[in-house]
Amino acid sequence: MQMHTSKTVTDLNSVSYISTRGQAPRLSFEDVVLTGLAEDGGLYVPEHVPHLTAHDIQKISQMSYVDVAKYVIQIFIGDVVSKDELSDLVDKAYSSFHHDEICPLVELENNIWVMEQFHGPTLAFKDFALQFLGQVFDFILEKQNKKITIVGATSGDTGSAAIEGCRGRKSMDIFILHPYGRVSDVQRRQMTTIHDENVHNIAIEGSFDDCQDLVKAMFNDHDFRHQIHMSAVNSINWARIMAQIVYYVYAASRFPDGVAFSVPTGNFGNVYAGYLAKKMGLPIDHLIVATNKNDILYRFFQIGEMMIEGVEPSLSPSMDIQVSSNFERLLFDVLDRNSDATRQTMLDFRALGRFSLDQSLLQVLKKTFLSYRCDDTETLNTIKKYHNDYDYMADPHTATGLSAAECFRADHVKYAGDIVTLSTAHPAKFPDALDQAISVRPELPEWVPHVNVAEERYARLPNELDVVKKYILKHID
Repeated sequence: MQMHTSKTVTDLNSVSYISTRGQAPRLSFEDVVLTGLAEDGGLYVPEHVPHLTAHDIQKISQMSYVDVAKYVIQIFIGDVVSKDELSDLVDKAYSSFHHDEICPLVELENNIWVMEQFHGPTLAFKDFALQFLGQVFDFILEKQNKKITIVGATSGDTGSAAIEGCRGRKSMDIFILHPYGRVSDVQRRQMTTIHDENVHNIAIEGSFDDCQDLVKAMFNDHDFRHQIHMSAVNSINWARIMAQIVYYVYAASRFPDGVAFSVPTGNFGNVYAGYLAKKMGLPIDHLIVATNKNDILYRFFQIGEMMIEGVEPSLSPSMDIQVSSNFERLLFDVLDRNSDATRQTMLDFRALGRFSLDQSLLQVLKKTFLSYRCDDTETLNTIKKYHNDYDYMADPHTATGLSAAECFRADHVKYAGDIVTLSTAHPAKFPDALDQAISVRPELPEWVPHVNVAEERYARLPNELDVVKKYILKHID
């Protein structure tokens, strides 16, 4: 089995992308951004993954976050965007972050760290990709004199970050679907209190998986897709993954003796970005997949069987997912980049609600991936522990990551590397959970708009494809 299809950085003047299902055309970076989901239902991945040498990594370890972003993204874009143009896009994307280090690494104790990813405009890790993606969309659309309709689904944080990155832009309309009553009040209001004319919020009577299925169904309706010039902001869009690779490269380069990342995981895009960073040559020993009680990924990494069960609301709503879209990208790699096998496996999964991976392939994955689950009680206990022991407030998603990191450390007492938990959201986005755990309701930073007093605007629609499509057609500018 081939797990490393790569080229050196200097080979990549022209970069192309292929679908995991093998029946869609090979595309350039610009076309991949505008296309989102491949027309064969697959996801785009780079034809070759670049490899960084030890010298490259040492050089990166001395760079600021913004400079690392320019370096890494240029590798995946190639020569379709000049260095000066990319530099301008990256500078604009991260100018809205409120920490000089963008994603500071905070040491809680010896070898135990958190990487804070909540200093962007919407207080969640989705800002890293979506502030950049908004800039890229605008750049490409102006260059090609086009307009698009962005349709996305959110389990909580993607929506507000996407809206913030795309609001007010004349080149696009954006429609975000969220599961009605299944996101926190702050998460919802960060979306629904934005009144720009190109922003449209839709509350779907169902789960995040229902929202995601509606978006995919619209992409797979080629007539509708082309009629509205549809594109994606979800992590099915390759540019999202590309921008997330950056913070793994940035962090791992600072731990030359090896590092394990504990990643709160829902749609698998975040941890998949870490996997690609490892393939690029970064000293990443393990990727710890942290789940809540919606533990389909935990169960998979235990026995090699992916099986859909019902979604239960939890204290960490952004992880309340059963069908993790980006897992298909990893599956494609595991199956030796065999698009026919990937396509058939995903079709069977959709038809039967389950699939099994050969045990020999599972053992290969386990060399990199481990998984632990954390229910709501454990989440609250973890929030309380880190507040008491370290005076550190963790949101419920970060708490699942910290809990998984502790489980990993208990199971691997001889592991000598550092362990970094991705702190994916600001605790003030989940005041009810913090209040329940430590009797504190953290306040939003002073620079965040006061969403609690602004008027909300959104449509509540049933989980019916035709109804949603008609709404979008009616409201396109």
